[in-house]
Amino acid sequence: MRLQSIHFLAIMLCFVLLAPAVLFAADEPGFKPLFDGKTLNGWEGDPRLWKVENGEIVGSTDGIVIDKNTFLIYKGAEFGNFILRADVKLRNHNSGIQFRSEALPEYVVQGYQADMAEGNWWGGVYEEKGKRGVMVNGWKGKAEHVVKDKDWNEVEIRCQGPHIQILINGLLTAELTDDLKLSGVIAFQLHRGPGMEARFRNIRILTRD
Repeated sequence: MRLQSIHFLAIMLCFVLLAPAVLFAADEPGFKPLFDGKTLNGWEGDPRLWKVENGEIVGSTDGIVIDKNTFLIYKGAEFGNFILRADVKLRNHNSGIQFRSEALPEYVVQGYQADMAEGNWWGGVYEEKGKRGVMVNGWKGKAEHVVKDKDWNEVEIRCQGPHIQILINGLLTAELTDDLKLSGVIAFQLHRGPGMEARFRNIRILTRD
């Protein structure tokens, strides 16, 4: 009887940890999960830096020195017109979500980024490895009022043709029209510099092509 109870509790614990990715997609018609909550299947990055823990993608450079920004890249497809939603918890330093971007060798990515940093830059659009740098500052007067420091925040990226919008916890923080690239990969960033950690969960997408 005791062994059966332990087995039942173990099954229930697994369900609680892994269900959010499925439930979020089910609650939002048309959305599909990009992360199965258990493995990094479909994603590619430096294996020293990325793992799955408690139904979350965890990226960390603690104890490892990197000489350039590095990324976990979704390899299952490229996306053009879509709505992407993900919960992000940034412990410290700087991270971001690449979209409509180009994957380069050695886990490097170039293109649009929904930026985020410790006490700054959340909600903006940055051109990673491009010439324009900060394209829209979504922090000042916007994201700074809704971001929960060192806690979970929902990032939403909307792309339709050349029109791009970024929302943080439901607040529109950046909007621009730009047609440099209308389709590309999605990826998560770890920024060079001090040891850092960023967590991602409930990653789901609605394609609108």
